[in-house]
Amino acid sequence: MPTLGPVLGSIRNVLNIPDLRTRVLFMLGLLAVYRMGSWIPTPGIDTLALQQLFDQQAGTIFSFLDIFSGGNLSRLSIFALGIMPYITASIILQLLTVVWPYLERLSKEGQLGRKKITQYTRYLTVALALFQSFATSLALERTAAEPPIVPSPGWGFRFMTMLTLTTGTAFVMWIGEQISERGIGNGISLIIFAGIVVGLVPAVISLGQGLPPPLGTGERSIFSILFLLILMVGVTAAVVFVERGQRRIPIQYAKRVVGRKMYGGQSTHLPLRVNSGGVIPVIFAASIVAFPSTLGLVFETPWMQGMATQLQQGYPLYNLLYVTGIIFFCFFYVSIIFNPDEVADNIRKYGGYIPGIRPGKRTAEFIDRALSRLTAAGAIYLVLVCLLPEFLITGFKVQPIPFIGPAIDNFLVQYGLGYITTGLGVTFYFGGTSLLIVVGVAMDTVQQIESQLIMRHYEGFLKKGRIRGRRG
Repeated sequence: MPTLGPVLGSIRNVLNIPDLRTRVLFMLGLLAVYRMGSWIPTPGIDTLALQQLFDQQAGTIFSFLDIFSGGNLSRLSIFALGIMPYITASIILQLLTVVWPYLERLSKEGQLGRKKITQYTRYLTVALALFQSFATSLALERTAAEPPIVPSPGWGFRFMTMLTLTTGTAFVMWIGEQISERGIGNGISLIIFAGIVVGLVPAVISLGQGLPPPLGTGERSIFSILFLLILMVGVTAAVVFVERGQRRIPIQYAKRVVGRKMYGGQSTHLPLRVNSGGVIPVIFAASIVAFPSTLGLVFETPWMQGMATQLQQGYPLYNLLYVTGIIFFCFFYVSIIFNPDEVADNIRKYGGYIPGIRPGKRTAEFIDRALSRLTAAGAIYLVLVCLLPEFLITGFKVQPIPFIGPAIDNFLVQYGLGYITTGLGVTFYFGGTSLLIVVGVAMDTVQQIESQLIMRHYEGFLKKGRIRGRRG
């Protein structure tokens, strides 16, 4: 059983290395700035009325987006839009890279091309932030609440909201890029990670308040709380297990003589991760599904309002698009970051081969087939983990399914399975996207710190093994 001694020793090693200490403190400092800014409200908002509105919207897409923003959306702080416009812009640019020859050429031009694509992503982020902030201001003005959320509606409030929220998004984007460049870890992921973690303690407190008196103020039994805690621990362990899972394809290098020296003759392996895409497919799918809800706030047509209703969490259309988006982006993202033909060509150039597989085209086909099977398994794993909070909070609404929905709903209620459509009444998000981000980002960051320690001849955080990075 590991003790705190090795962990404290590893932390001391981090603080003893000037460059690594500077990077860690820089990362923590910018995250602190981000959290401080999350408490600065947008001008012209009645924050108490807004909080009452979000309390009524528990279990909808808005509470889901509020998890990503770390509570910024429910407070409508200057960082209310968070990093989501940047993520949406990145999705659009990556999709356009496949179909637009100009962007495809840029992506193959090395560092200069990537800088140009990054610049386009920033411009598109600002455009999306302007649109989303305008939609937010309109939605707040049209919301019927007493007292009103916007005491003085009008174009002055709209322009102020657009300016404030767009500037906040641009600043958060800059923080993320600075952390990635001068700190430790991926800045964008760490910003989302910080927003989720700060809500963990209040979520646990709210769960404890569900106990009956004198332990709490609710009616939830102790056994249900124990069941949820066991479920949380089990799901967390399963996520860590799968995130570290790999298939190692053996590679044998033939012996070759260069001058008077002999090279090769060794065996190694090509690691293929079960979840090669990490949390990126889930974030992409969540962003795409949430976008029509934003359109529904701007265009008050019956069709758009009906679409926004059907895209609430737990509804069949939402679940269908969410699952389809996760599976699609799993394969799409893996196809971008991993090229079997290029890997097979590199193996052949250095005199390597997979035992029993001919070098070249056959090797590429073998790697592609193995990667496709792993990606399919990883996509199913992501779908199951992401549907867990839907079941705990809202259940799966089957009644809106055309023709057969009401019959299925009546059947479930008749046989005592009504909780499938109503959920278990859990009031906070556990599992799904939030759990994947917390576990994945933590593993990424620790792996990067460990690599820095090992490079400087220090022991890492783990003494009996090494964390296998999420990128393999």
